[in-house]
Amino acid sequence: MTRVNNEVLRELSNIIRSEIKDPRINPMTSVVAVDVAPDLKTCKAYISVLGDKDSQDSTITGLKSAASYIRTLLAKTVNLRNTPEITFILDQSIEYGVNMSRLIDEVNGNDK
Repeated sequence: MTRVNNEVLRELSNIIRSEIKDPRINPMTSVVAVDVAPDLKTCKAYISVLGDKDSQDSTITGLKSAASYIRTLLAKTVNLRNTPEITFILDQSIEYGVNMSRLIDEVNGNDK
C-alpha cells in the first residue's frame, strides 16, 4: 500500500501542477499525503495551499469540481485494478508548524 500511495501521490502532484488549468486553483498547491483504501475504491488526498483562506477555499472548490477529470488522467498514468475516487482535504499542518515555530521563537526571544 505504501508503494501505491507514493505512486498516486507523485502522479496526482504532476496532474495538478501541469494538467489542470482552472484559475481557482492556486499555483502554490501541493499534495502533502495520499491515503488509498486497501480495496482501491477511495482515496483521500491531503492538499496544502500557500495563501490566504479565500485562496485555500477556492483551490479546494476547483479541485473538487475537477475530480472526475483528475481521476480519468490518473487512470491513464497509474496502472491499478481500480482507479480510486478522490476526496480532497485541506491540510493545514505546514501552516500550523510555521505558527508554532514563530511562537517558540517569540518565547525564546522574551527569555533573553
